[in-house]
Amino acid sequence: MATVVSMSLFANQPSSVPVPPIPASSAAASRAALTGDDVRRAVALAGRIRARFAHTLVGQEALRESLIVTMTAGGHILIESVPGLAKTTAAQTLATSVSGTFKRVQCTPDLMPSDLVGTQVFDFATQKFATQIGPIHANFVLLDEINRSNAKTQSAMLEAMAEGATTIGGERIPLPRPFMVIATQNPIEEEGTYNLPEAQMDRFTMKAVMTYPSAEEEAGVLRLLTERGSDTADMDALDQERISVRDVEFLRAAARRVHVSEAIMGYAVDLAATTRGAGTHPLQGLSSLVRLGASPRASIALVRVGQAGALLAGRDYVVPEDLKRYAHEVLRHRIMLTFEAMADGVTADQVIDDVVRTVPVP
Repeated sequence: MATVVSMSLFANQPSSVPVPPIPASSAAASRAALTGDDVRRAVALAGRIRARFAHTLVGQEALRESLIVTMTAGGHILIESVPGLAKTTAAQTLATSVSGTFKRVQCTPDLMPSDLVGTQVFDFATQKFATQIGPIHANFVLLDEINRSNAKTQSAMLEAMAEGATTIGGERIPLPRPFMVIATQNPIEEEGTYNLPEAQMDRFTMKAVMTYPSAEEEAGVLRLLTERGSDTADMDALDQERISVRDVEFLRAAARRVHVSEAIMGYAVDLAATTRGAGTHPLQGLSSLVRLGASPRASIALVRVGQAGALLAGRDYVVPEDLKRYAHEVLRHRIMLTFEAMADGVTADQVIDDVVRTVPVP
C-alpha cells in the first residue's frame, strides 16, 4: 500500500553550496533589443494559434500553452496521457497551424529506424544507390504513441532531435527549419508500451501530462462534436488561422532576444542543481528518492522556455514566474526516481514541488 506523502518531502536545509555566477555573454550583449512592434507581433501570432485551438480542443489550456511555448523556444515536446484525451488532436492542431510540412507516424513495435529516418535504395536504371528520406524530414513531426515502438527505433530520433540532421548511408542530411517533434505516449503501465531511454527523454524540452477533463469541459466536447457533425476536426477548414514558416522563425529569433538577467540564470541553475542534491539549498534525504537528477540541459530548457513564455506574455524580459510556471514540464521527465520512492507512491512532480518551494526566488 502506497504511503501518503506529506506536503513537503524534505526538511529545509541551510544554504551551503553556492551557485557560481554565470559570466555575461558578449554575444548576447551585442544583440539588438526587442522592439515594441516585435513583441506585439509575437503576441498576435500566438493569438492566431490559440484561436485555432478553440475550434479543435475544449479546455486543456495548460497543454495548449505548453505546445505554443515549446514551438517558440525551438524545442520538442512529449505529451502523456491515457487514451482518449485528445493528445493527437492537440498535436495536429499545432502542427497544422503552420503552413509548413507535417508528417504523422504511428509508432508500432515493428517500426524500424529506416521507417523514420530513411534508407538507401538501389536504382537499377542508374546502377547506383539513391537516398530515400523518411517522414522525419518535415517541419513538424508527430510521433503518435512513441513508447509503443522499440528502443532501437526510439533511439533513431536522437541525432535528429539533438543536431537537426540525419545520417543515411554515411550522408548527413540537414532537416528543414523550423523542425519540431511532437510525441505522444501512453503511461508506461499501459499494455504494450516500452520505457523511453533517459537520453531520449532528455532531448524533449518539455513533457506535458494531460488529465481527465472536468464534467463541464467534457460536455463542451460533446457540444463541439454535435455542432460540427464529425468526431474529427477538419484542419483544412481552418486555413485562415495559419501562420507561415517565416512567422515561426521570427518567433524563435525574437524569443532568443528576450533579456535574461544574471539572477534569473542563477535561479535556473539552482533549480536544476537542487534536483541533483546540490544547489544553494540542498534537500535532505533526496538521495533516497532521486537516483538521477536533471542535467544541465534542463537549466538551458528553463531559460529558453522562460524567454518564450515572457515573449508570448508581451514582455521583453524574463521574470522568475516564467521559470516557475513551466518547471514541472521541464523537469519531470529528467528526474529518475529510486525504486523505493516509486514503491512509496512518490512522484517526480512532488519532488519538483519541494524544489520550487525551497529554492529562493531572486
